[in-house]
Amino acid sequence: MQHPDLPGDGGSRGIPPTFDISVAHPARIYDFWLGGKDNFAADRAVGEKIVELRPEIARGVKANRRFLGRAVRHLAAEAGIRQFLDVGTGLPSANNTHEVAQATARDARIVYVDNDPIVLAHARALLTSTPEGKTSYVCGDLRDVKGILANAAETLDLARPVALMFLMTLQYIPDEQDPHALVRAYLDALAPGSYLVISDTIIEDENQVLVESARRMNEGMGGRTTQTRRTPEAIARFFDGLDIIDPGLVTMDAWRPVPDAPQDALDIPARAGLARKP
Repeated sequence: MQHPDLPGDGGSRGIPPTFDISVAHPARIYDFWLGGKDNFAADRAVGEKIVELRPEIARGVKANRRFLGRAVRHLAAEAGIRQFLDVGTGLPSANNTHEVAQATARDARIVYVDNDPIVLAHARALLTSTPEGKTSYVCGDLRDVKGILANAAETLDLARPVALMFLMTLQYIPDEQDPHALVRAYLDALAPGSYLVISDTIIEDENQVLVESARRMNEGMGGRTTQTRRTPEAIARFFDGLDIIDPGLVTMDAWRPVPDAPQDALDIPARAGLARKP
């Protein structure tokens, strides 16, 4: 199903007709943690249960947004990347991928992917492009690699390098669905010189708080989506065969921090990194 394009915008693809606000969704839970208003009672209930265990969670989601900005700025300004595929974008907020990229390269082209129609509604209204570039949205499940790439190819030239971004999204693909193979399938379809950008939560040995927070998250999402925390070594495997960019896989605030930037999330159990496809 194709919707009309917005001015300066690449339009939207694959839009589901309905959604269920009685079940929590990761994008809306994150919006609640960031102090946003685009969430519902189910999202707030799950978010509050996790905050009871981990009051530092808001610092983590803000650190993830800062990492996004630094990574995209590096790719656009230093690596010369002009195409971005942001899978699991979440609800629009300040300094989205297209805003950061097009501030450096006005001709940058960005495709956002998410599976929440509420995210879609906000994206269509807010994620508008510069006249020189293009911004579009695909509503779909990241496990539908062929479908997402086919829709993305309407905006991106997959024969040229693309920055493939999974920020705090791979934790929602359980191990039995082989998330490493999914990421590899995306990368195999992209040109040499493309980049992989990942941030994700980690599990720490015998940390029962993290185990319980994942349980509460999964329970609140009604089994439709589950959170799987991985070891740093398991996250590093996503970069196998790629050229990792310094400083490697680190905590989000430790990835190329700018002077005087907040670094209050160095203790957050998450890792972030960026690597280039040879």
